[in-house]
Amino acid sequence: MKTKKNTRRNFIQKALMASGGLILAPNFISCRDDDDLKVDYDESLLNVQNFNYGVASFDPSSTSVIIWTRFINTDVEIIWEVSTDNNFNSILRTGKITTESSRDNTLAIELTELEADLKLYYRFISTTDNSVSVIGETITLPTDATQAKLAVCSCSNYQAGLFNVYDAMANSDADIIVHLGDYFYEYGAGGYGSTAENAFLNRFHEPAGEIISLDDYRTRYKQYRSDASLQLAHQKKPFICVWDDHEIANDTYKEGAENHDEATEGSFEVRKQNALQAYSEFLPFSRISADDNSIIYRSVNIGNLVNLILMDTRLIGRDKQLNITDYVTATGFDAAAFQTALTDPSRSILGVTQRDWVLSELNSSSTKWQVLGQQVLMGQMYIPIELLTSFGLPEFGTILTELVTIKLRLLNNDPTLTNEEIARITTAIPYNLDAWDGYPIDREIIYAGLNGKKIVTFAGDTHNAWQNTLKAQNGTEVGIELATSSISSPGFETYLGANSSPELIAGFQEALIALIDGLNYFDASKRGYMMTTFTTSDVTSEWIFVDTLLSESYTTETGYTLTYS
Repeated sequence: MKTKKNTRRNFIQKALMASGGLILAPNFISCRDDDDLKVDYDESLLNVQNFNYGVASFDPSSTSVIIWTRFINTDVEIIWEVSTDNNFNSILRTGKITTESSRDNTLAIELTELEADLKLYYRFISTTDNSVSVIGETITLPTDATQAKLAVCSCSNYQAGLFNVYDAMANSDADIIVHLGDYFYEYGAGGYGSTAENAFLNRFHEPAGEIISLDDYRTRYKQYRSDASLQLAHQKKPFICVWDDHEIANDTYKEGAENHDEATEGSFEVRKQNALQAYSEFLPFSRISADDNSIIYRSVNIGNLVNLILMDTRLIGRDKQLNITDYVTATGFDAAAFQTALTDPSRSILGVTQRDWVLSELNSSSTKWQVLGQQVLMGQMYIPIELLTSFGLPEFGTILTELVTIKLRLLNNDPTLTNEEIARITTAIPYNLDAWDGYPIDREIIYAGLNGKKIVTFAGDTHNAWQNTLKAQNGTEVGIELATSSISSPGFETYLGANSSPELIAGFQEALIALIDGLNYFDASKRGYMMTTFTTSDVTSEWIFVDTLLSESYTTETGYTLTYS
């Protein structure tokens, strides 16, 4: 990351920046040569209060990191301190900043010109009322690492259950938490994720309605950040975040979203502006462009070992998703029209500018591991149409068994197979057109641009755990995909029917592995995260699950482990 040369006196601007049609809250910049003043205060008078949403840090590099908090009142001078010890006897950097209602009293200080490989402690103080925040912990990255441990997560739904997964990550030995999006959900209270089983937790969304205005989005962030487990994760680990769709609205694309109705909810552009402004206030990130603050894609070099390329597959360049029902006619499924639309070279999930940037990053990096940190599944996930259309039906289990039996017979070159049987498993389409399967041209361009390099792709979004071998259309293996389960959002178990049993879920998992080429692991029902450990020789990914979201007493288990070199 490039070091910014702004001084504390220039803390960008006090108002929000406007650029590229979007207004995002700026990060206030602190450099080594700032004449920060040590402020005298009586430590014995300080009480942990009024910083009600905790502290957080974001986007560590070898020379910088962002520290964050929110204070309860506007127009209050806040002292921030960064130390190399947790008693604050060795203060490395300090300064003052005043809270402003224009950014909902949030503060984000981007510390630059730091030394590499530091363990840092930070806190915020108001002498007006002798308030002090909890002490946050963060790091700067080494310049030459032999190991990096990343906890990878996505999809946290407040009303779907407790955030035990955040607690587990906070207490893990991860260096960094990588959040791949759906940090919250935009739905109203009692909607998606809320069930009779979890109602006793009383975690209904606030505000009660679907969020649309800037105040709505801010209120929802504050509700999520009031959670003790999420606060602990932010306090103990630096986060690297990208947005997905629910930070705005379900199935967002660059000009709209499935869950947005202009007739009743107003301009999508206004809603997007509100969503991204609130995002920048509560989840600040280092920006690669001073001219366009809507660009969230960026790269993080972790010790010249991991080149983590954060991508925006959701907003900046995505064309509207295809809808499979548009190709169902009175005479059946119009496969030719669907294939023509699917392979239209003008359709993109990234946009040309971002796609060219990704290719440049991949080709210019000399690190051992090229890792794409992005939102949606990249692996090809084609499923028989017959299976897709039978979800939730009483005969689903029977159909599943029949299709797997046919596939195994085909793999064993059974000469008794009929053309009709073969057609049942080869008449397949992507199960999720919101993923890279809906944008295969962009995927092939990325694969073709690797020039022999192998990639590791992180993915979230689906609420389920997956591991795929990535292959180009010509059959060349280009890397692996590691896809995390959700923090709390429900998975496939909710779509298998009200009477789905552990046996049915297990059978479904095994069936998909059998039916989908390249799919090596799949968990359809557990909540958790991935711990990925990169070394100079290999990467090991562990899918770690919690046993409950309904009690603060939980246990973890490792469901699957993969080592790739």
